Amino acid sequence: MHHQTIRFIRRGAIQTLENVPPDRTLLDLLREDLACTGTKEGCGEGDCGACTVVLAEAQGDTLRYRAVNSCIRLAHSIDGMALWTVEDLAGADGALHPAQEAMVQNHGSQCGFCTPGFVMSLFGMYQNHVARGHTIDRALAQQELSGNLCRCTGYRPILDAAQAMARLPRADVAEGAVLAQLQQLARVAVVATPVPAESEGPAAQPAYLAPRTLDALLRARAQHPEAQVVAGCTDVGLWVTKQHRRFDQVLDVTRAAELRRIERYPHHVAIGAAVPLHDAYAALAHDRPQLQAFASRFAGLPVRNSGTLGGNVANGSPIGDSMPLLIALGTNVVLMSTRGHREMPLEALYTGYRTNVMASDELLAWIKVPLPVDGEFARVYKISKRFDDDISAICLAVNLRIEGDRVVAASIGVGGVAATPVRARRAEAVLAGASWSAAAARKAGDALRSEFQPISDMRASAGYRSTVLGNLMHRFWLESQGKQAINLESFAPQGEAA
Repeated sequence: MHHQTIRFIRRGAIQTLENVPPDRTLLDLLREDLACTGTKEGCGEGDCGACTVVLAEAQGDTLRYRAVNSCIRLAHSIDGMALWTVEDLAGADGALHPAQEAMVQNHGSQCGFCTPGFVMSLFGMYQNHVARGHTIDRALAQQELSGNLCRCTGYRPILDAAQAMARLPRADVAEGAVLAQLQQLARVAVVATPVPAESEGPAAQPAYLAPRTLDALLRARAQHPEAQVVAGCTDVGLWVTKQHRRFDQVLDVTRAAELRRIERYPHHVAIGAAVPLHDAYAALAHDRPQLQAFASRFAGLPVRNSGTLGGNVANGSPIGDSMPLLIALGTNVVLMSTRGHREMPLEALYTGYRTNVMASDELLAWIKVPLPVDGEFARVYKISKRFDDDISAICLAVNLRIEGDRVVAASIGVGGVAATPVRARRAEAVLAGASWSAAAARKAGDALRSEFQPISDMRASAGYRSTVLGNLMHRFWLESQGKQAINLESFAPQGEAA
């Protein structure tokens, strides 16, 4: 295997780094290779946000900025992008960027360790909102800073800083110049050496494969079945940082142009496997606005900016939050290889703990989510110890189609109760054809409790999980009857708007 060159834009110039191993993280590249120690390592697992940096790619004639965790992001994944770290924000004369100045003026830094990460998330907010002429209110600031933790508990001044940025003198990125440089890098990528054939020998094989088309991606998968497949690396990155696993060869699906698309059809929306979670959930919430709160709780924004819906589904973690929802919505997945494609219900993908039916030459390519139908009432519930940026103890998604007072169809997905995300078929059978009532909801809750035998672990006991399953079904009933203020999403302190 040979290690390739990484090219990206930083500080107005194209940076070129040679001989970077395929499993090197972006954080290690910054701190150890480039001596950019302003970016901090806190948790090493994408949980605290101290390592946040901002990436940008072309989106039409403008730039799309994304704050990401550099600790679990592979360095090669930024090839062809623009990068900003906390060292890059101040002007040539030393003048602070509004993201930095607002933190100073509002006393937003306490011990200071988390501050670089907060500043970079603020910079991403500034570019995506303030620079576009939009304001930042407290709710938006809370949502977009949910991936940054302050262990000094000083969130109030940081939220004040987010809202204050727009009142400071403007600091503009020279987007035209950056776009031109991105186009230059794209041309370099097009003429880059193609994936070698196996006949050329192991030494000629690239260590980091990132094909730009679906056809090339499938061919690479067929030629290199032993390569570690990655998307946003929000899970595989932990294998590197926490388990110290090494990968001789990596296959990155996120560069295939076809899989970066969201396509709308008369009866479903097709989400490519490389679409970031943030964009994928925006598409789901477009059709079902009630999912917006769940989307923001799925993970902090830096994780949603890196992770992909396809990666979450293919990973198949029993506590992955996407799958219970997608199962309840009747989602199908499309697997592809050079031999063709096959489609199946999402729940049929899994065979056991983090195992699935995919052959060694197959990749998950598309996620097909049906559009809402008349009479549909769907909700999804995430139960975790921390409201924001936490892993679920249990996730329950319920989707009923109700005509009059009768349930004509029921679909329920559950996470955190078995070795895989599962469909609650007993509870569905209890509801299908029944009159929708408190009694029916109670019976469905009892069926949920009896259908699964969850384990006790660090997140919750088995008894707690079983109890909560039934209670959530009662909550679903109350919400279907229009009850308000029965969950944290709709709760507001007295005197504040809901």
